[in-house]
Amino acid sequence: MNQEILKRLSEITEEEKKILSGQNRIDRELYMDGSYDVISGAKLLSPGKNITIRPHTRFIAFPEHTHDYVEIVYMCSGKTVHRVNGNEIVLHSGELLLLGQHARQEIRPAGENDIAVNIIVRPSFFSGTLPYLGEEETPLRRFIITCLTGENEAGYLLFRVSEVLPVQNLLENLVYTLLEEVPNRRGILQLTMGLLLAQLMNHTETLEFQPQEQTAVLAVLRYLEENYRDGSLTEIAGMLHYDLPYLSRLIHQKTGHNYTELLQEKRLSQTAWLLKNSDRKVDEIAHAVGYENMSYFHRIFAARFGCSPKKYRDCK
Repeated sequence: MNQEILKRLSEITEEEKKILSGQNRIDRELYMDGSYDVISGAKLLSPGKNITIRPHTRFIAFPEHTHDYVEIVYMCSGKTVHRVNGNEIVLHSGELLLLGQHARQEIRPAGENDIAVNIIVRPSFFSGTLPYLGEEETPLRRFIITCLTGENEAGYLLFRVSEVLPVQNLLENLVYTLLEEVPNRRGILQLTMGLLLAQLMNHTETLEFQPQEQTAVLAVLRYLEENYRDGSLTEIAGMLHYDLPYLSRLIHQKTGHNYTELLQEKRLSQTAWLLKNSDRKVDEIAHAVGYENMSYFHRIFAARFGCSPKKYRDCK
């Protein structure tokens, strides 16, 4: 990257001065509304603006959060360590990370020479880039479309493009235009972003990604592990910000089972484990895993294991 741009991005900000003086947590007022762990675009974007840039805040860990906008993280120098949807990502100089609105991210403290920029983009900005994406269904095109249509994109795209010169040139142009008040700034930004996306589509070999569908289904399975007794599809859909019928179809599409079938399997497998590994009464175990109707419980247990709970226990 141009050294003048890098020098400007390396300057210690007022926020970072407070951190270096002893402030041991982020200032939520700069990023969030109320108690929610959602960074608000309204806090970072000027009225009427659809895209802006800010240097990543160094010297402090950023706790887990989501965004109500699309975030593009470009590593200008050094490295940063992110955890996105439970996956650790080390972002090296020249690499690019795109985060959907509902991707869950946390960031470890960065050092003075670890210079990253966060490009903050309202989804509507990408409407002007669609002609550059072609018609072929690709992870990048799917990512942009789901952001635009509000399908609650929760995935991420990671591009290891530090050695791809056209991409680096476009990123430098994008950063420069965002930092400077140049004539026809909006048109230049739209054109540069479109060309950048087109170049990224030519370098799919550099891409690592976790699509929203995979993220959502994994979240449902984790939820069932902890909430099999009294959890509900309505609750997890609300937690993931998903439409209930859409999430139900997605679960069936990706697992071959509906939510109720997955819930029953989890409850019954937990029942079987407790029968083999505890001396609790059968009815007590049934209640513990979420069954209130004992005749129904005995019927589905026999259908699953071919015998009654008592006989299953006696066979251990």
